[in-house]
Amino acid sequence: MTDLFEEIQPIVCRDGKVFFLDQTALPMETRWVEVSSAEACQDAIKKLVVRGAPAIGVAAAFGMALASRVVQEADFEGYQSRMREAAELLASSRPTAVNLFWALARVEKKIAESRGRSVTDVKAVVEAEALAIQRENEEVCREIGVQGQAVMRDGISILTHCNAGALATGKYGTALAPVYAAKERGLRVRVFADETRPLLQGSRLTAYELSRAGIDVTVITDGMAAAVMSKGWVDACIVGCDRVAANGDVANKIGTYSVALLAKAHNIPFYAACPLSTIDLATAQGSDIVIEERDPLEITEYLDKPTAPQGVKAYNPAFDVTPSRLVTGIITEAGIVYPPYTENLAAALVRGVRGA
Repeated sequence: MTDLFEEIQPIVCRDGKVFFLDQTALPMETRWVEVSSAEACQDAIKKLVVRGAPAIGVAAAFGMALASRVVQEADFEGYQSRMREAAELLASSRPTAVNLFWALARVEKKIAESRGRSVTDVKAVVEAEALAIQRENEEVCREIGVQGQAVMRDGISILTHCNAGALATGKYGTALAPVYAAKERGLRVRVFADETRPLLQGSRLTAYELSRAGIDVTVITDGMAAAVMSKGWVDACIVGCDRVAANGDVANKIGTYSVALLAKAHNIPFYAACPLSTIDLATAQGSDIVIEERDPLEITEYLDKPTAPQGVKAYNPAFDVTPSRLVTGIITEAGIVYPPYTENLAAALVRGVRGA
């Protein structure tokens, strides 16, 4: 599987430098952006140069490492204060994906545990933690692919929404990890990729990486999902997610809720796939999740060309929440979690900690 991802890793750290694959330019142009500060990292996350909940978490960890390098304070308290400021800056980039906050908390915990050591040593700890978060994300996503084989079979047809593949993670993906693992096993898989308005992550990114991997992919507009399902062409839906509430409600790219409703109407299983780090037991239900609202111009313009009358109002939430009653199962590195979610998500997190 590894050879498929040599050219589509979203984040690369080489010779101490951090580079993001600019996902706003794909598929027309492959452009790498060097990120040299926490401020630049925050800007890249906000502008979707790097996107996808797991990848945002990895990016935030590297943002902390970059901030650490330039801290001038030689005493621990001064260093920790500067790093808290960096964490607050990075946390302000996007509000919905919990992996961002999880990664920042993990780095801050490492700093707190390093009290008593020299600042030079603590800086090395932060660098190592960022690299560990990236490496572990790759391992976790591969295991999501392995666990997802329980729902795969030869000749299966999957519908997905947005991009939850290698470009959205450290490597392999979440929703697409079972697809890649199935290909590795020699199974035939067909994927219908919703284009995913308004920024077309499905047609630009999912189709890009699947076609490069030699996987049969067909792009459809978001409004075509029902017609495709009605023809019996879809065996299962698998999407990624940015946050899972304690009751199993799933926040994902806008339009996911519609896919789940259509799947229910056509008796098609609907799965979300994510690392355990995306499960947020502190959020009781989906209505408690903060939904990011983005610039209306993303709807009324595309590629700097108007797609609506000048001055017209537009509503542009980046995510919606799919109620747990519509979710067949949640594919994680600790296995597939099925209802009742309140009990089983908590149990999955315990399994994950014990297996660490």
